[in-house]
Amino acid sequence: MDIENKVIEIIAELAVLEVEDVSLDSSLDSLGIDSLGLVESIFAIEETFDIQIPFNANDPQNSEFDISSVATIIAGIQELVAKKP
Repeated sequence: MDIENKVIEIIAELAVLEVEDVSLDSSLDSLGIDSLGLVESIFAIEETFDIQIPFNANDPQNSEFDISSVATIIAGIQELVAKKP
């Protein structure tokens, strides 16, 4: 499974956008994804890749998981998937 493309698909679906409208340097905020959408994105990604994302929804700015852009989200997921037993 291509992690980058799948994450972009998930984000695009939740943002009600076309895949081509999601760029690696996009922030979730710029894509119209609010805090609820962020949590939904995390759940969808965790389910898709069978991982646990270390994210504190109550304090997203101080989370271990960098959500500043689509690219950083993908990098974090790639790292978590690589660490899976």
